[in-house]
Amino acid sequence: MNDIAIRVENLSKRYTIGRARQRHDTLRDSLAGLFSRKRGDDTDDTFWALRDVSFEIKPGEVVGIIGHNGAGKSTLLKILSQITEPTGGRAEIHGRVGSLLEVGTGFHPELTGRENIYLNGAILGMRREEIARKFDEIVAFSEVEKFLDTPVKRYSSGMYVRLAFAVAAYLEPEILLVDEVLAVGDASFQKKALGKMGAVVNEGRTVLFVSHNMDAIQRLCRKGILMNKGEVELFGDAASVIERYKYDSTRVAAFSSWTSVDDVQRIGDGWARFAGVRIFGDEEGKGEIVSGGQLHAELLIHSNEARTVSSLAITVFDQNGTKLINADSISKGLLFSVQEGLNKCRFVIDELHLNPGTYVLGLWMSNYPGQVIDWIPAAILFDVTENVTPQMFGIRADGIVPCTFELSLVDSTEEIQS
Repeated sequence: MNDIAIRVENLSKRYTIGRARQRHDTLRDSLAGLFSRKRGDDTDDTFWALRDVSFEIKPGEVVGIIGHNGAGKSTLLKILSQITEPTGGRAEIHGRVGSLLEVGTGFHPELTGRENIYLNGAILGMRREEIARKFDEIVAFSEVEKFLDTPVKRYSSGMYVRLAFAVAAYLEPEILLVDEVLAVGDASFQKKALGKMGAVVNEGRTVLFVSHNMDAIQRLCRKGILMNKGEVELFGDAASVIERYKYDSTRVAAFSSWTSVDDVQRIGDGWARFAGVRIFGDEEGKGEIVSGGQLHAELLIHSNEARTVSSLAITVFDQNGTKLINADSISKGLLFSVQEGLNKCRFVIDELHLNPGTYVLGLWMSNYPGQVIDWIPAAILFDVTENVTPQMFGIRADGIVPCTFELSLVDSTEEIQS
């Protein structure tokens, strides 16, 4: 038996980012750093998604991969899955590989759930007999039994997610590559998926697990890889890597520069797509995001045509998947018109009633009824810091939502005695 499951040597991936983007650009979900070029510049830019990445993983090791959006995590897994070709370097994989890199990978919208189980299982490396043996477990886990013979294009996003995860989770590979599966679905599904991931780990398989959920990384993984700007910043035990990620000097509370969201999980028909986001705490476009202060979120949206969007929203979740804020244009009675090409909009929350901590920003765009244009449940992580100004004394530091309150003391015991 080979004592190395995965060996990566000087792996690099370079993308050329042009001004124009094709409607069916197969590289669109792997590009990062889109907005480094200046306005009016018609020349292409070169972006290194990975640069000289090297590491070794032994059979049975469970390794969490963490880092900011655009750090190269998903690009790495796509190369290891042989979906994307590297520009330089090499990767050796010893063992049968299964992967869940993007919700619904390999699903055909016109085929039924039943047909897609067999199709997706075949793409992920399962023989027909294996799929048949696992079929009932896949259906039970996904909870889509009533809709097995319905084309998946009619599935809700939650059904789509559950079925895709169930197919990948019940595959029995020697090496499993999983990208952000716990960032989608409702809280009940996330808990269920985390439990299944734990079972996979306990079976002794080699697992590479990309996630922004530090609790999940801590629970499932003994080792971790911290990636930053396409390079491995740290490879070691999971606790040390998480600690470095949390307190790394490159991690700031506000993102005053644009962060690409091309390389993140999303669902939608895609005629318009979120392309970038930046958040900050004041009108000048910088500053920390503080409890009780402002939250400014600027979004870049790339559209293939000029149309009207009926629902444009930002959402804020805690790291357990609880939705805390939903700022939706519908509540304001606003219609947002996007033009062909690149569009920019800004949300401003005047008073952010969240206690200090780390939160998840999601992005939503749809036309009602029922047409999801682009939905990114976990676009970026951001920190809310403590507001230490005098007027904020009295803010409760426990729980999720801070509150102001008044307290009066009774000077006499007469009321109590009476």
